[in-house]
Amino acid sequence: MPRRNRVDPWGDMHAAHERGLFTGNRGCLVDDDRAIVRHHRGSLWIICRTEFRDWRHPLDAPHRWTPLFFLDDAVALAAGHRPCALCRRDDYQAYRSAVTVGLQRTAPVPAAELNRRLGRERLQRGRGLDRAGDRILWQAPLHELPIGTVIIGPHDGSAHLVSASGLRPFGFAGWGGAIRSTSDLVDVLTPRTSVLALAGGFTPVLHASAVTPLA
Repeated sequence: MPRRNRVDPWGDMHAAHERGLFTGNRGCLVDDDRAIVRHHRGSLWIICRTEFRDWRHPLDAPHRWTPLFFLDDAVALAAGHRPCALCRRDDYQAYRSAVTVGLQRTAPVPAAELNRRLGRERLQRGRGLDRAGDRILWQAPLHELPIGTVIIGPHDGSAHLVSASGLRPFGFAGWGGAIRSTSDLVDVLTPRTSVLALAGGFTPVLHASAVTPLA
């Protein structure tokens, strides 16, 4: 039975067999019995390599950070994470530089500010509810969104990747076949800060299915 540590673009955790390309951290999520009892702990939400310096980390150790797994960068960014400054130093610097450009700053945006911005954007998404009780997302014209952004598909309400060939529905095994959309204004899952990074030159690592449709 797989652990409930696979993350979807909403940031929710599921039990799925597919591990994905990246692991990540949002604090210790387990109790002393090693059962997952919380969604996150703290504001440091990062995307890490699954292998780094031959380090080994337990999957469910109490009082230590709990590894989560993501299909790729697009899913992790949509969930509200950002690249780790240790094991993904180059990617972190590219992400931070792109956000700095997007905010029209001259000095690099500090990591603490990135964490606060993403935390605020996650909170707004999670607590902003409409009258039907659905989470309210921010909106943008589809043609203005960079590749790697995750949106809510206008035709079925599920998470879709903005790719070079069209919108691709999310699955834990990979992104589905590309479809064209005639919609203009769409609901966006990826936080604004990460969309700034994608638009400003940060290149996400995407699952192979983002280019080649699943068989």
